[in-house]
Amino acid sequence: MARRPGRPRANAEQATGRGTAQDLLDAAAALFCTVGYTSTSTYAIAERAGVRQASMYHHFAGKHAILHELLLGTVRPSLRNAELLARIDAGVPARLWALAAADVELLCAPRDNLGALYFLPELSDERFAPFRALHLALRAGYADLVGQYPGVRGEDVGELSSLAIGLVESVILRRREEPDLRADDVAPRVADAVQRLLGATPAGLAAVRAEGLALRATLPDLGVARFPQNRAARPEN
Repeated sequence: MARRPGRPRANAEQATGRGTAQDLLDAAAALFCTVGYTSTSTYAIAERAGVRQASMYHHFAGKHAILHELLLGTVRPSLRNAELLARIDAGVPARLWALAAADVELLCAPRDNLGALYFLPELSDERFAPFRALHLALRAGYADLVGQYPGVRGEDVGELSSLAIGLVESVILRRREEPDLRADDVAPRVADAVQRLLGATPAGLAAVRAEGLALRATLPDLGVARFPQNRAARPEN
């Protein structure tokens, strides 16, 4: 039996070779971060991706499903790193340094500031509960490391871990004001700031940074290549 051809694109020249679903995610990310989620129609997403609007529903149930997938993509790699670092035989400060640095890189790498989508009021909708659950799990991963950090009192873990992840996610707001923010520059600085928050001394911080950099290098691909890259995120060779 002859194989049935797939549905044609509305504009074949816009095909990226990354697959229709990914092209739709790329298009939606650009529109959500510029025009806004509410003002973006499914027609606009399909048109920017170069596919027919009807074809979009073969991949996503609607605009909310695309937003949800974009949000999950900002948390899944970080949660995986937190789980890996929890099992590594290394100092707690270095593991926390590596996690914070990797998270900042993930938030800075995509061309579009996907972290800004965290502030959408629509996320209170029950359809986004899986994303909220994953983000809470990531916060718990930070709390676990902060709770083991030398000198941190048990009653301070909740507040300090919230401040730590707040420092990491502060790059979301910084990207609004500094679109050329470089991940390779800001990630170590934020990771250092988390250490200072928890009481690291200058001498101790240097050793933690060296160990943290080594740990960061062992972590798997964050998946940032899934989306078009922010040219300022990493230096070109």
